[in-house]
Amino acid sequence: MPTHPGSIVQALLNAADGTPEKPALLFGGDTWTYRRLLDDALAWGRGLHRWGLRPEDRIALFLDNTPTFVAAYLGTHLAGGIAVLVNTQYRQVELRHILSDADARLCLTDRQRLPELARVERELPALEAVIVTGATETPADGPDNGTPTVPRLSAEEVLLADGSGDLRAPDPEATALLIYTSGTTGPSKGAMLSHRNMAANIAAIAEAWRWTAHDRLLLALPLFHVHGLTVGINGTLLTGATVDLRSRFDAAEIYATLLRGETTMFFGVPTMYTRLLAEAQSHADRPPPLRLYVSGSGPLSVQTFEEFRERFGHPILERYGMTETLMNLSNPYAGERRPGTVGQPFPGQEARIVDVATRQPITDERMGEIEVRGPHVFKGYWRRPDATAAAFSADGWFATGDLGWRSSDGYYTIAGRARELIISGGYNIYPREVEEVLQRHPAVAEAAVLGLPDPDYGEQVVAAVVVRPDVATPNGPAALAADLIALCRDQLASYKKPRRLVFVDSLPRNALGKVQKHVLRERIEQGDQGTATGRA
Repeated sequence: MPTHPGSIVQALLNAADGTPEKPALLFGGDTWTYRRLLDDALAWGRGLHRWGLRPEDRIALFLDNTPTFVAAYLGTHLAGGIAVLVNTQYRQVELRHILSDADARLCLTDRQRLPELARVERELPALEAVIVTGATETPADGPDNGTPTVPRLSAEEVLLADGSGDLRAPDPEATALLIYTSGTTGPSKGAMLSHRNMAANIAAIAEAWRWTAHDRLLLALPLFHVHGLTVGINGTLLTGATVDLRSRFDAAEIYATLLRGETTMFFGVPTMYTRLLAEAQSHADRPPPLRLYVSGSGPLSVQTFEEFRERFGHPILERYGMTETLMNLSNPYAGERRPGTVGQPFPGQEARIVDVATRQPITDERMGEIEVRGPHVFKGYWRRPDATAAAFSADGWFATGDLGWRSSDGYYTIAGRARELIISGGYNIYPREVEEVLQRHPAVAEAAVLGLPDPDYGEQVVAAVVVRPDVATPNGPAALAADLIALCRDQLASYKKPRRLVFVDSLPRNALGKVQKHVLRERIEQGDQGTATGRA
């Protein structure tokens, strides 16, 4: 089993002691050495401690990729807190649930997202303060630009607070992250990841991918996602490498950076690779070979794999992970990177295929559910012992909910999701929360949401809607479709809104009244769409 320091904070302390002037993080033309990054993390830890942070208090991080995000994440751990990762595209429905369920005492955000947070702060009794980055004085904006109901602090106020604080590397078994992942049969759940979970997983990844201090990672993945934070940032700190962090993915900027030849690794989701292929069409030059391109967070098509290998001269390494387990499987660094598969378990981790009904292991080449076991698997669901117990077998195997099979030579293939998760552009979308928003519209009797193939995003969100017969829609179905999509855009992250909306007379159901989404999918794909279709 790969060795590790017990926590990412300890890895930072080790790197700052051994190579203090080594660049750890590059951002916006500035450089954070390991010493500077540690100093910033210590400043956040002391400031949070001075404010009154208690061990295991939850701090929500609701801001874009910045060095502040990284330093506050590390500072939270130095002060003994738990970081709650919040997608920057979330709106009031998601914010209300996550911050309330986590009982977050603090939320770190920026001016751009402060208005959205202000819309729900009255409904968050545990929230005691909002820290706003990029503000030189205390922000005063509240709901509808009125008086805030939760005190505002500027980041400077926190960082300049006096007090040394009791700062140390955290207990490896303590909870480090709370990341919300939802299913289709209930409210989203917070997955508790320990410091040991993260350190053990990234140590296994570093060994498998031969990640060293000589690497320079180009990272445009969001840090609120495990791929960006627990792989990209954690791996950089564990190995003493350098990360070139970007606030967001821009294909032209990324391509231009790759052309310079300074990068050794790039991590992305399938949509990023299709964008890079499109960008390459307008360039005569190709980037020099990278040591490693990695794809995850959604299925990489064989077509994209082959086209990228032809144009960039490099086979993408596809891996498989999830919030509760971090990274599970990976195609080999040295060996066949087989398109359409996600390879084999990382060092020190296990995987198997079980029969969905009996939960017993089954032989190779047979379809079943993927289960995993190892030090990377999370502690359990926040305040949900029932859900935790249901997810684990008696001997510690975690049921991923993903269907697949293992080839006779050990390569795993994911065939689909046992739960109705949609992955679009690398983001997880859960049908139920979209359905609930659609059904708030007075003209909607029923709604069913599913994912259909999309050549760019992997999957697109499609909604089938039954209109109430007693509600007039004088402007026609196209106008109603636009209203419904606008409602979703207002209530949810933009990527969750339906890209296609289909009006049907009824939803197919089985004898027990459950919507048969496989039947609905077939009807939509065959063009049996009911009365009208709207697109976004």
